[in-house]
Amino acid sequence: MTVIAPAAGTPRVLIVDDESGMLDSLRILLKSEGFAPVTAHGGRQGIDTIDTLQPDIVLTDVRMPDVTGVQVLSHARQVDADLPVILMTAQATLQSAMQAVNEGAFYYIQKPFRNDELVAILRRAAEHRRLRVENHSLKEEIRRRDTCASGRPVGRSKSWMEVLRLAEMVAPTDSTVLITGESGTGKEVIARYIHELSARVDRSFLSINCGALPESLLESELFGHVKGAFTGAVKDKTGLFPAADRGTFFLDEIGETTPATQVKLLRVLQQREVIPVGATEPIAVNTRVLAATNRDLEEEIKRGAFRADLFYRLNVIAVHLPPLRQRAEDIPLLAASFLARSAEQRGEPQKVLAEDALEALLAYRWPGNVRELENALERAVILSSGNTIHVDALPERVTVRCAEPLVSERTPDTPTLEAIERAYIQWVLHTEGGNKSRAADLLGIDPSTLYRKLARYGDA
Repeated sequence: MTVIAPAAGTPRVLIVDDESGMLDSLRILLKSEGFAPVTAHGGRQGIDTIDTLQPDIVLTDVRMPDVTGVQVLSHARQVDADLPVILMTAQATLQSAMQAVNEGAFYYIQKPFRNDELVAILRRAAEHRRLRVENHSLKEEIRRRDTCASGRPVGRSKSWMEVLRLAEMVAPTDSTVLITGESGTGKEVIARYIHELSARVDRSFLSINCGALPESLLESELFGHVKGAFTGAVKDKTGLFPAADRGTFFLDEIGETTPATQVKLLRVLQQREVIPVGATEPIAVNTRVLAATNRDLEEEIKRGAFRADLFYRLNVIAVHLPPLRQRAEDIPLLAASFLARSAEQRGEPQKVLAEDALEALLAYRWPGNVRELENALERAVILSSGNTIHVDALPERVTVRCAEPLVSERTPDTPTLEAIERAYIQWVLHTEGGNKSRAADLLGIDPSTLYRKLARYGDA
């Protein structure tokens, strides 16, 4: 196989033939006409080259002793349905031409052919390829814009918007991402959002909770095993890492893994290969890893419970999710989203929150975060007979306010100045019955200033 490195934007043409003289003459011709020729001697080498070099055009002879040109065409169509393949033959028949067209050939040319005729066909194929690539890129860009516009995880608080912006920045890369945050904050939601915005969106998104399985079973799930590796291994099993090849693998609660499993995970990230349990030969994997934990891994490293080298491999990009109590302004939006989803699933009209129920939701601290909010609303939907959810349909823990202890191990949350200002303005408006003019007087600001602040908070 002969490879010539192409200049940027130069169409790379794979020439497949079993005659060295034909390969040489076509390579010289194509190079002089501005193409980047790559030659493969025989159909088998041609198929291998399609897999490794991803050409823009394939020019192949039909009659070859090992693998025919039609077989090369079939393989090329499986790898890339938009890859133009031109077939050459010295024994053209109507039947063979029809077969080539039915198989998806771009063109069928009979030997001997004029050089200018072949070059013209190749130029049309290159233009066809360029338009296909541009069309695909345009569709991908539209899909990304639509996803960003309407498929964003729900929330408009400043802290949540920063999380989404960071997720959107890292999504197009293949960098490993470590997502941290309390249980129930939406770590898997963000992981799926990153996958949906990545180039791997058409491939698998697989996930596993590392804390839900014992070590022996977890390793089998992650890396697979071979028949006879242990009692009960009656056949080979493909692990989730190989199953997620060219896709995304989400490792939830990675802080729960044992040191032995951490060593094997480090190998995957460093070597991009896995060794199934009981096997001796590694399997190469091209899998993007997203990991999540509710633990402080740096503290776990100090305790000797987590490997520092694995932490640094995982922590290429860090995304921290704020607890729900720090983004209370998102609660009405999240509640509306959950109620809409529930109505769709149940095939019933969407229920709405009464003012007393919303006030209770806003006052509660949500130790279980977004997951707890969703579960509370699911209960409320079931227990509410009408279309309005009142406070008595919410769980007692949400509606009964417990006094904060004087001493607590929890570090108190420090609200931002903007959050304090917004809460105070909302309280004044409430006391004045929503009258903005009287509220502005009480606040000592111009009504126009109050309107600007409300518009900025999204409360106008």
